[in-house]
Amino acid sequence: MQLPELPWIEKYRPHNLEEVIGQRLIVDRLKSFVEKKNFPNMIFAGSAGIGKTTCAIAMANDIYGGDLEGAFKELNASDTRGIEVIRGTVKEFAKTKAMGSVPIKIIFLDEADALTADAQHALRRTMEKYSKETRFILSANYASKIIEPIQSRCVVFRFKPLNEEDMRNYISRIGKGEGLDIDEKAVQALMYVGDGDLRKLTNILQSAALQNTKISDVNIYDVAARARPKEIVTMLRCAIDGDFEKAKVELDSLMLRQGMSAEDILSQCYREVQNLSIDERAKLKTVVAIGETNFRVVEGANERIQLEAFIAQLALITKEK
Repeated sequence: MQLPELPWIEKYRPHNLEEVIGQRLIVDRLKSFVEKKNFPNMIFAGSAGIGKTTCAIAMANDIYGGDLEGAFKELNASDTRGIEVIRGTVKEFAKTKAMGSVPIKIIFLDEADALTADAQHALRRTMEKYSKETRFILSANYASKIIEPIQSRCVVFRFKPLNEEDMRNYISRIGKGEGLDIDEKAVQALMYVGDGDLRKLTNILQSAALQNTKISDVNIYDVAARARPKEIVTMLRCAIDGDFEKAKVELDSLMLRQGMSAEDILSQCYREVQNLSIDERAKLKTVVAIGETNFRVVEGANERIQLEAFIAQLALITKEK
């Protein structure tokens, strides 16, 4: 029986640092560590899908020549958040002797900012005790959630979102590899919904390709369950112009026809309001209204009521003016 094909996020993951897309300054520093076969404990900080895990695995492949057995341990801290995993799995691996020509082992803790405070304090002690034979790489979306004693023992690398050129080259690479016909509007849509997150972009493109090898922007927005920018702008423009009823019709279309959540709608509103040609004071009040509405939605308030209250606020902003 033929095995199913790998997800594209794994199929197109770089296997060494030379293949990593973007993050050139960080990659160059990691290459110098590879040459010396030694490096300090590190924290990779940044938003999701921008290459933190990829860089950790690629660097390990370069150091150990692709043979990671017994030398590289990867754990997802969001799955095992408690102190038990630090005292058990992590400590047991850290205290073993490295095999082969490289005298150190690597423990990679993905999403380390999800570890409890007790687990982080236990990790700090483990990092100190086994510093000769083991190096730690911690990946975190929010480095501030990692306790100061650990931060002071690590070099922090801050990853930035991928730029448009990097994403465009990556899309082109997948298109050629999979025989896809991706038009320019689809490329723009992928970069818009991806928003610098290469993992999200890849999964959306693969889902669209399962339906049709000719990819259009319509396919991308449908698969991503995202509104087209012009639909969000139309709703905002109607509300700001004081036409509450028309803005409500546009909101109904987004929520009922496209099934978008309140958080997704507000997130896109925040992106699009920056480009609206409206009075700066009205723009500032709109951003404040988005923030207040998003907070109430996250806290559990009724999504429909909060979004209608939001567009009502925008209509009132115009009347105040």
